[in-house]
Parts: sequence; structure tokens; C-alpha cells
Amino acid sequence: MAFSEICIYQVKPKKTEEFEALMQEAKSFLEQQEGLLMLRLIKRGYRIDMEQIKEGLAPLEIKRVVKSVKYMLYWEFDTKESYGAAQKNLYHSYWKEIEKCLIVPHDKYLGEELFGWN
Repeated sequence: MAFSEICIYQVKPKKTEEFEALMQEAKSFLEQQEGLLMLRLIKRGYRIDMEQIKEGLAPLEIKRVVKSVKYMLYWEFDTKESYGAAQKNLYHSYWKEIEKCLIVPHDKYLGEELFGWN
């Protein structure tokens, strides 16, 4: 059963370039983690409201930054143990530099896969 994490980063607006460069640098390190099945980094750039949903319209582009720029890191592992080892490796490598770019500590959402698509 796959084990996944969704991590939400709230990046200081003046630190977005630094954060993106840091995450690009960390990408090859993260991809080498044992048991890694999938890795994605997403920058929030759109929003959707009920009107778009009801009418089947495209989401609306976010045109201004209010407090932070949000990023979502999704990574999936073969086991919880592989995930735990990867967290330790991340903590001892890029963690502190990532935290310096954030307005608040990042949120982690963890769980086991219920179903998936290929």
C-alpha cells in the first residue's frame, strides 16, 4: 500500500525565486530517495469558485499575492518506512534553507493510498 505526503508551503512573496531555485536543486536529491514512486511540486496559480464549477468554466488565474505564495509538494512512497527515511534525509539536507523562505512552518498531510489511477 503506497504512503503519501502532501506538504503545503506558504512562501514569502520576496522569497519565491529563492524557494523555486532551492526546490529545483533539491529535486535530484529527492528523486534518489529509496522507495519513491512519485514526486510533484505545484505552484498555486488559480482559484475556482462555485460559479465556475456550476458552469463548467476554467479556473480563474490569481493575479495578486495577498500574504504568501502557496506551493504543494506531493510525494508517494512504497512504504511508511521509506517515507520516514526520506524525511530524515531531507531534514539533514535542505530543510533549514526551505524553512527560511516560509512565513509559517509548512503543513504536512500524510496517509495511505485508498485507490489510484494509472
